[in-house]
Amino acid sequence: MRNISDIIEHHLKSIITESPNGLIEIQRSELADLFQCVPSQINYVINTRFTVQKGYIVESKRGGGGYIRIRKVQIVSKARLQELLTEELIGEAITQSVGNAIVERLLEEGLVNLREATLMKIATSRSVLTVDTELRDRLRANILKQMIAAILLK
Repeated sequence: MRNISDIIEHHLKSIITESPNGLIEIQRSELADLFQCVPSQINYVINTRFTVQKGYIVESKRGGGGYIRIRKVQIVSKARLQELLTEELIGEAITQSVGNAIVERLLEEGLVNLREATLMKIATSRSVLTVDTELRDRLRANILKQMIAAILLK
């Protein structure tokens, strides 16, 4: 059985998918009431499941009349995606969790299949890159950049 975070994530993604412009505006308290959970659970889901690396932009306003806007970033071109992923999100070094989030984004966008995504995650995992942390994060960034370039060139 799925946990409440998975259910909330699925609900929000389905609303975003149905939205003509890929944008939703929600009330944290209303969503918490709907799922009978505390508002901090909604915050957790939004902060961990709707990140830039996963292809979302989140804006929020707290207080009375506050809201949370979640927008699915649309891919304009493969060249722009490669630039965004390699320069802006990966940079010189990247952690395993952020790297995995980027691979998941590629999978969601249909740019890699499940097998390719699994291989990318394995090749950049800390169990394979068995060197000190700083070097490992730099190696992971270089490997991911090259993989993404190869994928987007096909």
